[in-house]
Amino acid sequence: MKTDEIKKSDEELVSLYQNGDRQALDELMLRHSGLVRSCARGFFLVGGETEDLIQEGMIGLYHAIQDYKRGEDSSSFKNFAYLCVSRRIIDAVRSATNKKNAPAQYFLSALPYETAGSGLNPEDLLILEDERKAFSEEMSKALSDFEFKVTTMYVEGMSSREICDATGKTAKSVDNALQRSKRKLQQLLKK
Repeated sequence: MKTDEIKKSDEELVSLYQNGDRQALDELMLRHSGLVRSCARGFFLVGGETEDLIQEGMIGLYHAIQDYKRGEDSSSFKNFAYLCVSRRIIDAVRSATNKKNAPAQYFLSALPYETAGSGLNPEDLLILEDERKAFSEEMSKALSDFEFKVTTMYVEGMSSREICDATGKTAKSVDNALQRSKRKLQQLLKK
């Protein structure tokens, strides 16, 4: 990759890619992979992994790069990318829950107030928020205090290292708590 490409704005890189520069695509995908991970970690999908949602988010990012149109009244590429990534992830979660004839409680948005601009109407947002609260209450009953705390931190996007620092526990304790939580939540959602 050319060092001068790193200094280019997102919009310039999108334009370069749309005119055939493959390295510009690579730079944009790398530059915004953190955004994708952040969006994906905000959702919990029973029977799926965060990596599955990250993959869906990367597809959303790719479509954002292909479809972005720069203009006077257009938003920044980063905002457009966030919208495309979050919509793709939400669609993947909905699709997975529909296939199982499961209620929307099979996913949990840890970022309920950051869904502005997600394309959801106010009624959907209220339903999601109610379901998130109900699931959170059930989750707090099923998990120990430590498991609940660790799971909530993880869903909010904290890394295992950050959770260790915040709780004062070892990496093994945090990982064990996450694994126990996953098993308990899977059982809870099967009911």
